[in-house]
Amino acid sequence: MNVIVTGASRGIGYQLVKLFASDAANKIVAISRNAERLEVLKSECENENVKSIPFDLSDVYRLKSDLTSLVQEAVPSIDILINNAGQLVNKTFDQISSEDFDLCYNVNIKSPFFTIQSLMPVFSEKAHIVNISSMGGVQGSVKFPGLSAYSSSKGAIAILTECLAEEYKETNWRFNCLAIGAAQTEMLEEAFPGYKAPLSAEEMAKFIAKFATEDSSYFNGKILAVASTTP
Repeated sequence: MNVIVTGASRGIGYQLVKLFASDAANKIVAISRNAERLEVLKSECENENVKSIPFDLSDVYRLKSDLTSLVQEAVPSIDILINNAGQLVNKTFDQISSEDFDLCYNVNIKSPFFTIQSLMPVFSEKAHIVNISSMGGVQGSVKFPGLSAYSSSKGAIAILTECLAEEYKETNWRFNCLAIGAAQTEMLEEAFPGYKAPLSAEEMAKFIAKFATEDSSYFNGKILAVASTTP
């Protein structure tokens, strides 16, 4: 199985790569802008089929021109794409600059939008695209001060998932979105300093990996909440 994981240098993405790499039959492409942490990740994986691509997904123009060829050098086709990369902006609404807004939206919605678009030519017949959103991006969920840019961008990726499932319903591709709740990651600490999550990054990664593989045939175009607490 050929798997692409973005945002692979820390947290849930890091653990996802290690989980998929535990099966020697898998080929995994780990994408992150942090080249040093990708090398550490590769060293921890006892699988020579783990390939890393240092890439800044906020650079949407380069993404559209270069990402496909870089991925094809690593794997011939894609069975699973997990758009996990995320950018947090934790500022009150009146303090958010246009630069903050652009960075947040470039990483959280523009990069998965154009990553999917760019990699479509190498999707396998039954490719599963899993977009990682947040409970903050779910309509009617509890919202928190300081997260207006982040939560609204995560809401956008949820709607994008529904749109893609409808547009490509005549294919065997599946598009789903997991709106995850609290898992103990560096990003959670940035958003809620001192809060202790009920799940570790590894535990959340195990759920996502199972969903992407074993449970994939049961869902298409769905936004699934994965949370036991608030936040």
